[in-house]
Amino acid sequence: MRSDVEAQLRAASLRVTRPRLAVLAALREHPHVDTDTVITLVRADHPTVSHQAVYDVLKALTDAGLIRRIQPAGATARYEARTHDNHHHVVCRGCGAIADVDCAVGHAPCLTASEDHGFVIDEAEVVYWGTCPECRKNRKDPDD
Repeated sequence: MRSDVEAQLRAASLRVTRPRLAVLAALREHPHVDTDTVITLVRADHPTVSHQAVYDVLKALTDAGLIRRIQPAGATARYEARTHDNHHHVVCRGCGAIADVDCAVGHAPCLTASEDHGFVIDEAEVVYWGTCPECRKNRKDPDD
């Protein structure tokens, strides 16, 4: 995996550094985490990596398209390593859990808008909202 990640960094014209490798590894293992969680994950294995270094790496990797920053309405920004496939997300209204949702039909159907108004569409952002199984289980509503 490390050589794959190193190749990704080089292909994006980014130097291979310990903080960049650590952030990418953390996001591959823990998708949809916020900045504080990324810092905690990185510093668990690399305690000398500073908060600022992680912020800088997140920005550089996002700008290079190696990670994706998502921010559902009313939620903290999260990061994931799954990019370039136009997948969507489902978000729990209770606990804020986020899961990936693949496009429902064919190849990225969401890129075909009913009216494009002359735009060349290259990405669609769809967020499904609901209640996750754990929150439903913990809810005391007998009608559920």
